Amino acid sequence: MIIAQTPFRVSFFGGGTDYPSWYLKHGGSVLSVTIDKYCYVTCRYFPPFFDCKHRVVWSKIEAVGGVEEIQHPLVRGALTMLGFDDSRGVEVHYQGDLPARTGMGSSSSFAVGLLKSLHALQGRMTERHDLALEAIRLEQEVLQETVGSQDQMAAAYGGLNRIDFRKDGTIQAEPLILPRERVEELESNLLLFYTGTSRLASEIAKTVVANLTKHQEDLQRMQSMVDEAIGILRGDGPLLAFGRLLHEGWCLKRELSPQVSNPVIDGIYEKARAAGALGGKLLGAGESGFMLFFVPPERRADVKWALIDLLNVPFRFSWNGSSIIHYDPEYASLGVKRP
Repeated sequence: MIIAQTPFRVSFFGGGTDYPSWYLKHGGSVLSVTIDKYCYVTCRYFPPFFDCKHRVVWSKIEAVGGVEEIQHPLVRGALTMLGFDDSRGVEVHYQGDLPARTGMGSSSSFAVGLLKSLHALQGRMTERHDLALEAIRLEQEVLQETVGSQDQMAAAYGGLNRIDFRKDGTIQAEPLILPRERVEELESNLLLFYTGTSRLASEIAKTVVANLTKHQEDLQRMQSMVDEAIGILRGDGPLLAFGRLLHEGWCLKRELSPQVSNPVIDGIYEKARAAGALGGKLLGAGESGFMLFFVPPERRADVKWALIDLLNVPFRFSWNGSSIIHYDPEYASLGVKRP
């Protein structure tokens, strides 16, 4: 049995420039961090004593006779891509600390963790960069989903990273090196709230991608914010400018598509700002899910009270990417010595 633990992420700046239709022409950059909320993928070869060949457990329980019958597209696509067939059954379980479709990169974290665990089941280790690229290919090419390329990189690498997307298609993740005190200061200024709703990110992303060429100046400014934000974090001044930059980024993101926000989200955002938040954003493609706010420590209580109807989710940064946290290969249960 194999268990993979994969972090969810919070994206600060540059979202939208990680769509291939944009960065293959203009390049792109993103600043993001993974947090201590995870998804867990458990997989094993399915014992041959049952009526079904494969078993998949997520929000549904699937017991099917063939890979092509699996309803979950990521599981079906990953098994096919890695060469699993019906000659031997596979069982996959998904569990998450946060709900799916809420802007935390959950779909890509699942893709990364699933591929990581399936490779391990086949007796292979995967380097984090290769793992991220494989998850991107699974989502964008195999499943034809309209998703960007940042979430897979964040989930595979973990930590606080600048991720660059080049016109030639290459992608590079570079960890942002900061003193521990600066990291703790940034953490202490962030609040995360759950709006209690979810949506299919790829459907909203289609409206964003369709409008990219109409918003070149906005996207170029959003990309430049990555350098500006890194400069603030690496400086020795107060981080208030980081919060104000988040506000500017949210205002620009709202212009990319009418589906990025809605009156409910706008109302939540204005309540938080009135209570002391300097800036913030709705995480993910838009319309619903988790909202992140930059709040000076002395105003945290005010913002929590203003948003008392929402669930506040405490979190810390996470520094590890997708990892195998349990590895019990088949030969171990058969009394065979490990290689």
